[in-house]
Amino acid sequence: MKPQVRTMCLPAPVSLWDRLFDYLELTKPRLNALAIAATLAALYLASPQPPEAMLCIHVFLATSLVAGGAAALNQLMERDRDALMQRTADRPLPAGRLSPRSALIFGMTTAIGGVLYFAAVTNLTAAALALATLVSYLLLYTPLKTKTWLNTLVGAVPGALPLPLGWAASGEPMGPVIGVLFAIVFCWQIPHFFAIATVYRDDYQAGGFPMLPVIDRQGRRTCRQVLLFAVTLIPVSLLPVTMGLSGNLYFHAAWILGLVQLGFAIDFARRKTSLTARRLFFASIVYLPLLLVMMMINKS
Repeated sequence: MKPQVRTMCLPAPVSLWDRLFDYLELTKPRLNALAIAATLAALYLASPQPPEAMLCIHVFLATSLVAGGAAALNQLMERDRDALMQRTADRPLPAGRLSPRSALIFGMTTAIGGVLYFAAVTNLTAAALALATLVSYLLLYTPLKTKTWLNTLVGAVPGALPLPLGWAASGEPMGPVIGVLFAIVFCWQIPHFFAIATVYRDDYQAGGFPMLPVIDRQGRRTCRQVLLFAVTLIPVSLLPVTMGLSGNLYFHAAWILGLVQLGFAIDFARRKTSLTARRLFFASIVYLPLLLVMMMINKS
């Protein structure tokens, strides 16, 4: 009788492309695409003449490095909680495809490299704003996500810094218009992120993140915040016209876009469903790029 040979199932070897894709996933490219686009939009708005192609490429690369590094370090800090949530459990760290040490080296190298890149190819003001974005995102927003629903308001600060960053990268003087651009993106983020938090409420609760829709099960406080910032965004978005940054075409576009988004916010406040939250989220995704494009087209 022949002896039975026990075979072992070895894990399939990981290809170079799979590993590269995991590192790319650490950078959250879809989430950061809008931040990169906003930075480039501000660079264009600040420049008296269309910025040189090489400067745009430098700013694109530097912003991508800072944003990608911040996302990687954020995932490193939240890997245990990500493992508890269905939508994040398959990310490279909780799924075990990358080690924490690899993510730390990659995140630190990428983020710090981006800040130094800004200093080398633009100016120290842009580098300082890039560093402020990185620090506020990782040392303020990320820790607060496990402690209070106010994390969303705090997180809106680094989320709104790409526009001042892009303006600073142009080398042009930074005046009050920077505050207006910052305020537009700050106000826009609140309905945007509370809509996301409503759609993924159960996931956030499983991960131990006290987002406002998690602790506000009836949705009343969430809806008040959404409506407050959706309404505030309309007059704030018109301020670039009064400051001479854009003209009448942008003025009318900002009104229309603001009212459309407010309509979705009102529908969400009335029905408080996952469907209306998802519609508000997609409306906000359309709103900001269109607003910035119209501002650029009708630049004064």
